[in-house]
Amino acid sequence: MALYYSIVFGLLVTEMVFFGILSLPYPRAIRRKVLTTVSLPFRNEQFQIALKCVLGFVAVLFIDSVNRVYAVTMELQHAGGHHGQHGGAAVVNDRGEVQARRFYAQRNMYLCGFTLFLHLILIRTYSLVAELIATKDKLDDLKATKKDSGESETVKKLRKELAGKEEDLDILKGQANSLSNDYEELSSKGDAKKR
Repeated sequence: MALYYSIVFGLLVTEMVFFGILSLPYPRAIRRKVLTTVSLPFRNEQFQIALKCVLGFVAVLFIDSVNRVYAVTMELQHAGGHHGQHGGAAVVNDRGEVQARRFYAQRNMYLCGFTLFLHLILIRTYSLVAELIATKDKLDDLKATKKDSGESETVKKLRKELAGKEEDLDILKGQANSLSNDYEELSSKGDAKKR
């Protein structure tokens, strides 16, 4: 394996280790410390630039390996169609060599592709874990404030508004009853005069 593919393999193993660390079920305090420790290098601008350059290099290697797989596959198909022109042993050796090159090209393609794909998964997993921790912290804070104060300020305010509305409703019901009684009284007097 060439040196640059060994470096890509090292990057893939490192990404797998980070993914394993992020995926393990830690208590929240330990998980928060792990996230801050893991994210420290990524806050450095030089590290981010270097990482983007390395990933760009891996993307170029991926594109190159896809082209090689295509070229070797075409060569293998081309060699398979000319069995009658060469000797039998030469065709088998050439075909075996082409198949070996195809295997190496496919290995390199999968290595680079998995490295790029795992990088995308690692970024998304990190953001989801960080969001999960923040959400759990907010939930704990809400539970703690609810226990401490009994009721929040908005609930108290809404209860006061509701009591005021109920008083207004009672006043309106009283006014409606008195108006109804007055109407009945007037209508009974009007009926008595008509008779």
